[in-house]
Amino acid sequence: MTTTTTTRAEIHGATVGGRRALDSVVAVLPAHNEEAVLGAALTSLANQTEPPSRVLVVADNCTDRTAEIARSHGAEVLVTVGNVHKKAGALNQALAQLLPTLDPAHLVLVMDADCSLDPQFLQVARAALADPRLGGVGGTFRGGPGGGLLGTFQRNEYARYERDVRRLKGRALVLTGTASVFPVPVLEEVAAARRELRLPDQSGAGAVYDVHVLTEDNELSLALLHLGYQIKAPHECTLETEVMCTWKALGDQRLRWKRGALENLLDYGWTPVTRRYWGRQLLSAIGVLASVLYLMSLAVGMFLGIELHWFWLALTGVFMLERVVTVRSRGLRQMLLGAVIVVEMVFDLFLQLAQARAFAQVALGTDRKW
Repeated sequence: MTTTTTTRAEIHGATVGGRRALDSVVAVLPAHNEEAVLGAALTSLANQTEPPSRVLVVADNCTDRTAEIARSHGAEVLVTVGNVHKKAGALNQALAQLLPTLDPAHLVLVMDADCSLDPQFLQVARAALADPRLGGVGGTFRGGPGGGLLGTFQRNEYARYERDVRRLKGRALVLTGTASVFPVPVLEEVAAARRELRLPDQSGAGAVYDVHVLTEDNELSLALLHLGYQIKAPHECTLETEVMCTWKALGDQRLRWKRGALENLLDYGWTPVTRRYWGRQLLSAIGVLASVLYLMSLAVGMFLGIELHWFWLALTGVFMLERVVTVRSRGLRQMLLGAVIVVEMVFDLFLQLAQARAFAQVALGTDRKW
């Protein structure tokens, strides 16, 4: 198949008054057995203040009613053929057929089938992408209902992440797979850059997504940045996503995220773009080490007798204040939960354990599981 690729220079040439002239949005939803949640995702697209012109559900190895539900909501359905590369492979099959049919002014929304966009999402993303410096616009997410106390932990975690993105005025580290919007020429440029070896392509597929990686959204964000684009998550681009309801499911998810992010950096190496990401990995390693030392000091203190010191009491007070302030958007009840510290510490230590496992697995080169 021959794909016409519009370069970055040509994109700028198509702008009017320094702003990109934009057309309609095509939504692409990869879905694997999502019959329970797909309807809500499609309804959220229909309720957009600027709805997409087309909705394509990519039914990937489904054994349930995913395709039937998609059609009942008026969506087009593409059934993958022989895909063994999960979400990234499904998206590559869809984009290989879709992109050649679209105008360069079109935008593509890639959205998880277990997410629901808030009504203004596409309108805000479309307006933001009028800036030709942006290669993509993503959203910040909040946790959906359910999951008991574990769900509460994740909702608080996401609220703190959303606060961080808002304080950074939308400067995101990654365009998350939950929902992100891309100009068609940018996606075509990514695929061309992989074929020309200007970007890593461990799979050798020469497609938009590198199916070798565990975290295709993080890798695509690095690809855009290495091509000279910026990425952004406007605070108005919000959505709701599922929370993990068991510790095992959460552990598997976070191990995949953290190992995938680390492996993405190894693929790209040390570059001006990856420096700050390597820096965050270093901070994560320091955090794991600090947690181990903290737990060891507690154990030793309990054995030898704990003596309270004003410095540690003051430090605990600062930490308590941070826990309370950063979850203020979730209300008084969650602020009180954060103030207790030790309750949420269980969740934090669990995430640190996932981080430590990711470091160990990458260092040892163990088989990856998804």
